[in-house]
Amino acid sequence: MLSKELNERIVRVGPDTPGGRLLRRYWYPVAASVELDANPVKKVRLLSEDLVLYRDRSGNLGLIDEPCPHRRVSMEYGIPEDQGLRCPYHGWLFNHRGECTEQPAEPWNSTFKERVRTKAYPVQELGGLIFAYLGPAPVPLLPRYDLYVWDNVVRQIGATLVPCNWVQPMENSMDPVHVEWLHGYFFNYVLGRKGPGELERFGQRQRRHMKIGFTRFEHGLIKRRVVEGDSEEHDAWRIGHPVIFPNILRVGNGRGVSAFQIRVPVDDEYTWHIWYTAYRTGVSVPPQDSVPYYEVPMLEADGRFIADHIDGQDMLSWSTPGAIAQRDKEHLGQSDVGIIMFRDLLREQIDAVERGQDPIEVYRDPAENQCILMPQEHHQGSVLHIPLPGDYQNQARYSPRLQEVRDLFDEAVRRAGAGEALLPPLQPPLIPWDLEGAPELQRELVIRQG
Repeated sequence: MLSKELNERIVRVGPDTPGGRLLRRYWYPVAASVELDANPVKKVRLLSEDLVLYRDRSGNLGLIDEPCPHRRVSMEYGIPEDQGLRCPYHGWLFNHRGECTEQPAEPWNSTFKERVRTKAYPVQELGGLIFAYLGPAPVPLLPRYDLYVWDNVVRQIGATLVPCNWVQPMENSMDPVHVEWLHGYFFNYVLGRKGPGELERFGQRQRRHMKIGFTRFEHGLIKRRVVEGDSEEHDAWRIGHPVIFPNILRVGNGRGVSAFQIRVPVDDEYTWHIWYTAYRTGVSVPPQDSVPYYEVPMLEADGRFIADHIDGQDMLSWSTPGAIAQRDKEHLGQSDVGIIMFRDLLREQIDAVERGQDPIEVYRDPAENQCILMPQEHHQGSVLHIPLPGDYQNQARYSPRLQEVRDLFDEAVRRAGAGEALLPPLQPPLIPWDLEGAPELQRELVIRQG
């Protein structure tokens, strides 16, 4: 369990809270770039602040406070100009720095506009996403993670607004054993209620966890597992997959699919959850003009959670404990060691910020920010094809572009069958596990004897 006081310390995201001061040291996605194609102005909420994102007629991005400082009308309805966003009410114009550059109804020689500003934050585009930084100067570099900058990949972005605090999905990522129950036993129960055909077609093989492990590394935490039928030579233990501090889970199947799950703290009680997927099929592809974006539904028509795919099951588990989980009422077991390590890391980094230090995973050296490679386990096997059941089992089934991805994988299979060379798979780095001198950085738990 965690005391109410400590829980408040880690979950609150406002500007005057310990957790909020930590989170403001990082960049966050606030929109997919294509969202501004239909309407160049979008209201966004991030870290409990209501803001307006826009692209002006020169192509510049801006992120400013939602209310106009004149009469508090929402700038969500602002008019993009060549250099900034104009308030619809009286025409005051603000640039991306928050400076007021025009006040049409004021006298021609007035200097009033020079004394008026609105709150403004830096924004940048990368990999089809628009990122914002709400923290103090000096502004750190926007991390160039591998999925955002790799060549010869097809990217797509799905997202859902989830009614829970951002820490809840992050803690779920530190809980390996839920996979065999939530995404196995429960999954099969849901499918069985839909009919025997569904269970026969999409039912999950339930492989029990034998051993779990967690390791601190430079970017956050690595989680590893051994399940029935595998050994410690399997990539799921030898490599594992990372949780990038503070808010990203990296997953993939080692067969051309790599993904980030990005948990964006909207406010204390809502999280914008992004599934950012990069497909490397083995076939050369041109750079995408734009990265497609789609919404992932969370609820059935009757208001119950959609529970017949993995990501819907996760959202159910993140949200039903309440908007902010009451951690003082928990009863954690030994298998919750990863959750405990994540909470310890979160509190440690809050303390570091309060001492005036940079927390981990803040980049300031461009030489370290060309392409940040992350480790990723590979499911053993060399199957290039993405079968329909795999699409059915996760949120990718909602993507309107999934058939294009399937076609590329099928083309790779055809070329390989004809003896043609494919692009080599990208090899994420291996993490050295020689941590005998630092046992506090690694925890392991044997659940069942082999």
